[in-house]
This record gives sequence, structure tokens and C-alpha cells, in this order.
Amino acid sequence: MSPLPPAVSSLADLAAVAAAARVRHTPCGGTGALVWHAWGDASDAGRPVLLLHGGAGSWTHWVRNIAALRRAGRSVWVPDLPGFGASALPPGCLDADQLPPWLGQGLQRLLGERALDVVGFSFGGLVGGYLAQSQPARVASLMLVGAPALGAERRAPLPLRRWSSVPAGARRDAIHRHNLRTLMLAHEDAADVLAIAIHGANVERDRMRRRRLMLTDALRRMLPGIACPLAGIWGERDVLYLGREPIVAEALRLAPHFRRLSWVPGAGHWVVYEDAAAFDALLGAWLDEVAPPGTDAARHPGERIR
Repeated sequence: MSPLPPAVSSLADLAAVAAAARVRHTPCGGTGALVWHAWGDASDAGRPVLLLHGGAGSWTHWVRNIAALRRAGRSVWVPDLPGFGASALPPGCLDADQLPPWLGQGLQRLLGERALDVVGFSFGGLVGGYLAQSQPARVASLMLVGAPALGAERRAPLPLRRWSSVPAGARRDAIHRHNLRTLMLAHEDAADVLAIAIHGANVERDRMRRRRLMLTDALRRMLPGIACPLAGIWGERDVLYLGREPIVAEALRLAPHFRRLSWVPGAGHWVVYEDAAAFDALLGAWLDEVAPPGTDAARHPGERIR
């Protein structure tokens, strides 16, 4: 396996991160497979970290965050969720609430009974909530990142543009860039060649397009029943909550073991990509805080960005 690049800013860097992974397959309905990318293995010190990508995404949503976790000595496990990326869509699997059994089955094969620190971005945060609710022994901590489903208030739809009827090439890339700027990224320069390539490849493989739970308050309603330590990281300019930021704090406080909510200044919804350095520092501090007593990470926590 190849070494991880210290920073990811190009398609070549993306390819290097992919080349550094071990790709594993677990069952995902019939003859289909759930495809995992893993960096490190179960023998690494510290709890494994499970990263759950956003809607219409894949493991590549996290491409800028994997190296920091590896430098901290964590093994990193990132599935393409069922129906996304390279993973199969199981028959009858329509939304986030139906994904945890496939994840649990895969994790049992890959890691046995080990508990994980779970980090869920956007739709992946909703999936992480269902996983923590249904398999509490599996989830040692839960970090929500720009998660939806914290309020049932109906809002005007975002002006996203249709791309599927436009031939691949510059015109389609321009639509992907517009949609990135509308939903995912706050700054023009963040919608770079790499972001457009990642987003385009991901949305074009989305096979779960009728999901609707993210438009409800499903996650808010399950938070009181989540037993593990829980925190949140949001981009300050996340379009899903712009102008109604108090909804996030009010919802997360419903979790019995809620610790903190951090806002990354100037970042949009895809904060893990747009300001990876700030996000990685916050996540690293969180993982140090929730590390089991007696470990090096628990004795020497990283600095927190407020």
C-alpha cells in the first residue's frame, strides 16, 4: 500500500489516498457487496474510527481527513453506504433507518465485537444516530457533522440544477459546481477541480434518491435515547441551518451525554472538506477526550478550537 499524502488538493492526491487503502467487501443483499476502504487495521492502538459519508456521497467525502486520523494512530474504516458509491443497494432499502443492519453485519466481520468512535457527516449523521440507537454496544461515541433531521420545519427547496440530461463534460461540471456552491461549500475557491470531480462521481452513482427522513425531525426524536457521548461540528455557513442555528444546539442538548457543539468559522455544509484543518483539530480533540481511561490519548488530549 502507498503512503498517504500529507495534504489532498488534486486528483493525484485522491488517487494516492485510494491506493493507500485496503478495500474490503461484506454482504449487502443478495449477491451485492458493501464496499469498505480501510486505513490501518484492528490491531492498531486506540478505538477504530468509523466515518459515514453524506447523501449522494461515498468514502471520498472524507478524503482530506484520513491522514490526520492515521497520524493520531487510529485505524479508519469508511464504507460506501448501501446504495451509494461502489456499494450495492439491497432490495427494499429506501432510507437511513434501514442501513444499520448492513453496517453492523459488516463491522462484525471486519472488527468482531469492537466498539468504534463514529463520525457521521450530513446523511451519515442520521445513519450514525440510527446505528447508535439500534446497536449501542457498537458505538462508543458519536460525532454529528452538519446532520439533517433536527427539525420538521418545511423550508423552500434550494435552487439546485438538474445535471442528468447534460452530457459529461464542461457543461455538466459547471452544473456540479453550481450545486456544490448552493448546498455544500461557502466559498468560490473551495469548489475546485477536486471537489467537482468528487461530487460529480458521487451524485452520478446515487441509487437511493427517494430518501426522505432527512427532511423530518427523525434525528432530533432519537437523540434522547442515544446512550454514548455525543458532540457536533457544524460549518458556520451551513446552508441547511443558516439563520436558524439555535435549532442545532437545542436538538443536540436532548442527548443525555451531549458534550459540545463547535462551529467552524466561514465554512459551509461540507466542512470536512472546506476547512479540513479546523475540522481535523476539533475531531482529534474529541477523540482524545472520549478515549478509554489510561490510554495515551486520554492522558494527553489535543487542544480544542472553540
